[in-house]
Amino acid sequence: MLGNLTGIHLLVILGIVVLLFGATKLPALAKGIGQSLNIFRNEIHADGSGKPVVDGTAPAAPTSTNPTE
Repeated sequence: MLGNLTGIHLLVILGIVVLLFGATKLPALAKGIGQSLNIFRNEIHADGSGKPVVDGTAPAAPTSTNPTE
């Protein structure tokens, strides 16, 4: 679907974006998108404790703390 986009199509899309948001708001828009992507990536790689996984591996599953076992 998007494989047929050429340079002229991308220029038209860029022109429409500039008309909609204005040239002065584009840096703030890009910064907001970048921050959102960073938060999204950190949440995907989080191990459940709220801390991002730094080394790329998930921590081991916690052992059962049930005293009846």
